[in-house]
Amino acid sequence: MMKKPLAVILAAVLITLVLTSCKAKTEPGAVVTTAAPVSETTTVKPGIDVSSFKLSYSKSDSLNPFKSETLNNQVVQNLVFESLFALDESYEAQLQLAESYEYTDSETLLVNIRQDIRFSNGNKMRSDNIVYSFNQAKDSPHWKNTLSAFSSASEEGKYAVKFKLNSPNPEAHKLLTFAVAKMAPDKKGYPIGSGRYKFNEGDGLVYLEKNTKYHDEFIPHFVKIILVNITAEESIENAVNIGNISFTFRDLSSGSKNKMQCQKKPVNLNNLVYLGINSGSGITANESIRRAISLALDRETLVKSAYRGYAKAALSVFNPACALGKNTAIFTSNADADAARQAIEQSGIDKKDLKLDILTSTTEGKADAALLLKQQLEAVGFKVTINREKPSAYASAVKHKNFSLYVGETRLTADMSLNSFFTGGGSTSAGIDLDGKSAKAYRGYLKGDNEIGRFVLDFSQELPFIPLLYRQGMICYSYSLHGDMQGYTDNYFSNIEDWYFN
Repeated sequence: MMKKPLAVILAAVLITLVLTSCKAKTEPGAVVTTAAPVSETTTVKPGIDVSSFKLSYSKSDSLNPFKSETLNNQVVQNLVFESLFALDESYEAQLQLAESYEYTDSETLLVNIRQDIRFSNGNKMRSDNIVYSFNQAKDSPHWKNTLSAFSSASEEGKYAVKFKLNSPNPEAHKLLTFAVAKMAPDKKGYPIGSGRYKFNEGDGLVYLEKNTKYHDEFIPHFVKIILVNITAEESIENAVNIGNISFTFRDLSSGSKNKMQCQKKPVNLNNLVYLGINSGSGITANESIRRAISLALDRETLVKSAYRGYAKAALSVFNPACALGKNTAIFTSNADADAARQAIEQSGIDKKDLKLDILTSTTEGKADAALLLKQQLEAVGFKVTINREKPSAYASAVKHKNFSLYVGETRLTADMSLNSFFTGGGSTSAGIDLDGKSAKAYRGYLKGDNEIGRFVLDFSQELPFIPLLYRQGMICYSYSLHGDMQGYTDNYFSNIEDWYFN
């Protein structure tokens, strides 16, 4: 059968998108705009250039940063709101709204805020806005987990805020990346921030416009950014592929990287993919066996094959993008089969008993990784079976320790906390001996009783779990968009003023 010309296919797709946007009830995955589809012929007020930069958002979700649940809207909000600190690509905290900070004791962090900051409506930002935003963010879907390390925030004068910690944490300031918003919305009901843009609407269009009250010099090519209501993930990907939107960020949690037909750039995430180990029963209770498993793994192959290159091999417990990860490397990116076989010999386990099962979910990435892990472990003498479960059954099996190994993923907070592994009830603590030397050394590090090197050494010997890789996301943008795209996690538009169309 002959292939249809590309132009015919694109025309059919565009017609379908327009028709679906006019239906009173939309089918799952349909592209919907707030009014007429954004195009060159859309009638709008003078000054609104509908052919310029366009982003997707979810009309059914809130644009309030403390209520939004979709990645769609959280990406857009990155342009409207600022935070006390912004993380760079190496997960180092850069001052944003904060002017300075100090730990007055092991559980108290004092942050002084800039006195030249104004919201987009012209009102000055003060400490009461920070405290209000902190309390809202602490219960929000987006920042609830990040801010769980803090117990409270209180005003210390007009331009200082005191944050109380639940326990000592010398990296806690890296967690203060929540959006700061004015307590009341504007006259149109949109939340007010101090970022480079602000929300507005007109003629049925919702858009961002340049914030003229922005505190630093900002001369962008895009004075207005149109927001296009697209809710389904596949529709967002379609929209950027055909140019209906200009830019999107995908966290690749559900795969889809091969569907994107546009310009792409990998973005570091703090998502650790690891091999969980049942250290309480079976042959995996043997420390030498755990070492043999780690030595048999080829992390670079996992990166290239299971994650299509959108990941970085975990050579440390910590993210390789950050200084802590670079300075505490204990693994190699490639397998050492000879050393793995030697560790098996040292274990004293009979060859006929070298049986392992790998629990994995059906999620893309994890399932592919399990197949590769099976091959790598069998190459050094293990007999491996894979148990694939749907996400709910997988979570139950992990919780009840029905595994010898499992492929897990967790998003660590920016302070690189491993508390979820080493505290009772931690979301990733299944199978770990919480009285083991790694757990004790980590708790000692947090209390200041020992250095991080002590924990890393104990971890390398005990191996309570095995870090595999840190997954990456993807910035995707139109072929007509140019500029050195410097966006990264939670700062996707870091140099948007340098982006332009031909």
